[in-house]
Amino acid sequence: MQDSLLAALQKVKHYCAYQERCHSEVRHKLYSFKLNKNEVEQLLTQLIEEDFLNEERFAIAYAGGHFRTKQWGKEKIKYALKQKKVSEYCIRKALIAISNTDYNKTFFNAADKKLKTLKGEKNIFIKKKKIRDYLQQKGFEIKLISDYLKAL
Repeated sequence: MQDSLLAALQKVKHYCAYQERCHSEVRHKLYSFKLNKNEVEQLLTQLIEEDFLNEERFAIAYAGGHFRTKQWGKEKIKYALKQKKVSEYCIRKALIAISNTDYNKTFFNAADKKLKTLKGEKNIFIKKKKIRDYLQQKGFEIKLISDYLKAL
């Protein structure tokens, strides 16, 4: 392996070791080193073989992190992972890894918190619309939101 390729491999190993990365992020990083397509694919293969790069592990870490820190719903997480070109299989695995108990607790906390901010709103339809819009923006499923709003 030539020196520039070895240097790029060392840099990208450090890049991957720092935090979990998806294939598209690493591919983009490798192209930024002015490598050609064959060199990029060769290095990606090596990173996968040496377990520096694992898309399923990335998806699970990404989904869990965004769920816990930003209280994102599954729809928003799924969309973000698709934007990062993560496979459907890995997206499904990541969403399954989120505990239903924690997910429902987070959903109800977000909904109740939004409801409390709307105490001054007298019109129930406007109140429900604002709650629905907020929960959809957070990425929660329409069915979950509808069931919550029916119970109000």
